[in-house]
Amino acid sequence: MHHLSYGDVKTAADRVADGIRPVAVVRADAGEGAGAAGSTGAYELYFALEFMQHTGSFKARGALNFLVAHRERGELPEAGVTIASGGNAGLACAWAARGLGVPATVFLPETAPQLKVDRLRGYGAEVRLVGTEYAEAAAACEAFAAETGALASHAYDHPLIAAGAGTLVEEIRSQVPLVDTVVVAAGGGGLFAGVAAAAQHHGIRVVAVEPERCRALNAALEAGRVVDVEIDSVAADSLGARRATPMALTAVGHRNMRSVVVPDTAVTAARHGLWEHYRLAVENAAGTAVAGVAGVAGCSTGSAPYVPSPGERVVVVLCGANADPAEPAQPAEGR
Repeated sequence: MHHLSYGDVKTAADRVADGIRPVAVVRADAGEGAGAAGSTGAYELYFALEFMQHTGSFKARGALNFLVAHRERGELPEAGVTIASGGNAGLACAWAARGLGVPATVFLPETAPQLKVDRLRGYGAEVRLVGTEYAEAAAACEAFAAETGALASHAYDHPLIAAGAGTLVEEIRSQVPLVDTVVVAAGGGGLFAGVAAAAQHHGIRVVAVEPERCRALNAALEAGRVVDVEIDSVAADSLGARRATPMALTAVGHRNMRSVVVPDTAVTAARHGLWEHYRLAVENAAGTAVAGVAGVAGCSTGSAPYVPSPGERVVVVLCGANADPAEPAQPAEGR
């Protein structure tokens, strides 16, 4: 297994600098009394608005790093790149491939929403609908790569993908130089692994937040190895990995790294709060990250598992916005 390093992230930052949108970081509201137990001080809260990235999520960073790195090595085949994903990773792969003039073939289940199919085709990808479950589409993608020689990409379990995601940290530090803690939602763990590699170099704490019923990284930490988990969460569309990447499990064992879980009710309440309080229309994955931090004003997260200390500088990454924009306006309902 590749051990992701700060050097990997720095190299990725140089590769993608001209292709991605640098993340905007804005000061948000932290409620009074949101400090450590027994204290009355407040902490400093910031949101990293990564949902404004190309294709609407952080996945664009890793996808671009993956393809540019292979181009540098002369390893981009005529058959192009292929991936099985109807979500953010597929969109990011198709976008990056279009920018490099590389063919992209994306495999989805036949049940994939037409909206996603249309968006993928809008990025110039060839879309192939196979089976009724992701596993069938993934198997077809693997067979296609073997048959045609197309470069097989992955949603999160690749060091180039994770390193690309980690480029967020330097951009956050440029705007909040004394940041203490970065909070991210975790699905398969690619974002967490990349952010952790960069953050560890700077002595920054990273908190990985997952829904209780969608906790591949947290379960792996408990078991001491990567394990399969059941998926049943409102955030499963973007965080629904059945198992975490080993890179994330290695990272979460380092000093200053934490894994916490939150209920779906907190996820939907946080997402609703982001809309009502800030008019931010984001995915449940972004709501998951916010739900992990106690005292985020307007987001009903008073009982969240991570409680910042007084004066702590906390940046929560709002990682994506590929969801129905009407949903955040609806009352929050748990599952």
